[in-house]
Amino acid sequence: MRCIGVLVLCAAAACAQDSFEIHVYEYDPMPLGSLSYETHLNYTLEGTRSYDGTVAPTQNQFHYTTEFTAGLTDSFALGTMVLTAARPGHSLEYAGWRIIPHAFAPKSWGLPFNLGVLAEFSFMRPAYEEDARHLELRLVIEKHIGRLQLDGNPVFARALTGPLTKQGWAFEPSGRIGWQLSRKFTPSVEYYSSWGPLRNLPPFHEQVHQFVPGGDWRINDRLLVNFGAGFGITGAANAVFVKSRFEWSLGKAP
Repeated sequence: MRCIGVLVLCAAAACAQDSFEIHVYEYDPMPLGSLSYETHLNYTLEGTRSYDGTVAPTQNQFHYTTEFTAGLTDSFALGTMVLTAARPGHSLEYAGWRIIPHAFAPKSWGLPFNLGVLAEFSFMRPAYEEDARHLELRLVIEKHIGRLQLDGNPVFARALTGPLTKQGWAFEPSGRIGWQLSRKFTPSVEYYSSWGPLRNLPPFHEQVHQFVPGGDWRINDRLLVNFGAGFGITGAANAVFVKSRFEWSLGKAP
């Protein structure tokens, strides 16, 4: 029975979801000398209500993430995040940090779609992530068809420390469908998931699958606001949450 309990906990941990950065990455190369600042504000209205190992319940958690990204060449950028959170009974506290190299294929390559790749090295407090150090490799695949914009982020993630390293790579795809109504507003539907370890995928109801209707509002050439309300369709996912992202372009004009 003890072994069964451990396996169940490991399966749940493998299908963890990221509530700090609810973001489908788009093809967005930054020229040399450019700088962007992003703020992610997310709140879980209906989530988990008990501890999962060291991980605190997600119900009524508020997450505030700050992110700076600098263009180092016309096709390579480097980003860093500081994660903070407020949970019931606690004031706003440090939750972890991340470093994110971005690389994008130049359009001069003539590919049939826009292509990029990101690596995300994450260092988390145990209250917010059981595997304190983990790595994500994220592809960015984007296609425009008239006003229709399609973005896909196949993500492969694995723990770098702790018992979860034995599970190997997990598959966590996300995607976005947007329709540009005008230069300033693009409504969209986003999808986020965590399917679990590739070597032993858990059943569908133990995976994370979430849909987020929302949109992008471009206030001016330097400020973009993304917002949405998310709904989980499996028991492993946070059931209801809201998310937003404010992105300012700094330094060299976009």
